[in-house]
Amino acid sequence: MQYDVTVIGSGPGGYVAAIRCAQLGLKTALVEKYNSLGGTCLNVGCIPSKALLDSSEHYHNAAHTFKEHGIDLENLKVNFGQMIGRKQEVVKQTVQGIDFLMKKNKIDVKTGVGSFVDKNTIKITGEDGKEEQINTKNTIIATGSKPGSLPFIKIDKERIITSTEALELKDIPKHLIVIGGGVIGLELGSVYNRIGAEVTVVEYMDRLIPGMDSTMGKDLQRVLKKQGFKFNLSTKVTSVERKGDEVIVKAEDKKGNEVEINGDYCLVSVGRVPYTKGLGLENIGVKTDKAGRIEVDEHLSTGVEGVYAIGDVIKGAMLAHKAEEEGVFVAETIAGQKPHINYLLIPGVVYTWPEVAGVGYTEEQLKEQGREYKTGSFPFKASGRARASMDLDGQVKVLADKKTDEILGVHMIGPRAADMIAEAVVAMEYRASAEDISRMSHAHPTFTEAIKEACLAATGDRALHI
Repeated sequence: MQYDVTVIGSGPGGYVAAIRCAQLGLKTALVEKYNSLGGTCLNVGCIPSKALLDSSEHYHNAAHTFKEHGIDLENLKVNFGQMIGRKQEVVKQTVQGIDFLMKKNKIDVKTGVGSFVDKNTIKITGEDGKEEQINTKNTIIATGSKPGSLPFIKIDKERIITSTEALELKDIPKHLIVIGGGVIGLELGSVYNRIGAEVTVVEYMDRLIPGMDSTMGKDLQRVLKKQGFKFNLSTKVTSVERKGDEVIVKAEDKKGNEVEINGDYCLVSVGRVPYTKGLGLENIGVKTDKAGRIEVDEHLSTGVEGVYAIGDVIKGAMLAHKAEEEGVFVAETIAGQKPHINYLLIPGVVYTWPEVAGVGYTEEQLKEQGREYKTGSFPFKASGRARASMDLDGQVKVLADKKTDEILGVHMIGPRAADMIAEAVVAMEYRASAEDISRMSHAHPTFTEAIKEACLAATGDRALHI
């Protein structure tokens, strides 16, 4: 069979690339080694973790805020089996949605491990060892990433676990130790903290979510501490051992003192690594860097004619929506169009509660650049909408160019920040100034009024409600 495009990997980058290729009239095949489409994101990442975050948030509110709302409950308890079951149903329905989209767009789905025989021939090896070969003019590598670890940690997938196993536990941990204070560790830590687990986070850096604006990390730490999290920052893990049902984590703090933490589960959440195993890249001369990422140019080409790579297997943030943008970009490039991606305007989100979101430059980056900027912020405790819903933690912070007033970065921690960040992305995509946003009408009462107020604060301390 001859294809115009073959996509290897069916995560958000891969399946979106396949759909866009098909929309553009290209005969397209999608190769996936698992029986379930959707990659990490749909099966063991974004979707299931959000399902559990939502369920655990309902329980947390029932336990801690319903009484104040005038809702009295008795004998409140977690049915953990049902919680996991609902998560699995959400995943199943979402994956079925991808199956439907493949059929709708007449994309040939092939199950097995795809590898290069040469740049125009893909071998697909099924679980039963049966092989099939297809010919293709172009190939998009979208094989994603897998959880990373530390060389001295033996992940047994029972007590010393990754994010994958954390979504399938049979019981609620008594004490969950989380190694890594990034997005995944804090989200999954939140799930179990809300339903009764003690959670201790061990982070090598001196702050949480190190890739985001430092104000957000400080605020998030303060809020999570109120929720019961314990933190060991500037702490280097030296060993993780299991003794029966107990896990012992040893570490060194910044002064060199030994720290020992005992729990019944340890979640290793130290980032993710590109997955390129078995692709046969060496057969066609595709190069990888020291981190194992596939090297690409500004067109996301590997340098081998007709072979592209997107998503977690290349440089940049490991985000589903970044992979999607790249999938569309490559599809349109193959079709002869001239697409564009502004990587600065791909937002980052942490789905704790309150949520954290940011886009553009952080304050630290602007300082490094020596760029003159001004800042305005507005706390949610001054928001009428937030007061009505008891979501008083957090703030919106706007960074703008000191001379031109162009918005350079927006960072927020608060209710529905994951959704609200889109306003900032639109504003920055159209090169809006803080003044522009401050003169736009925002419905009252809404959380988004905080964005307007932060922009007013950035344009000469004009915030109205503080």
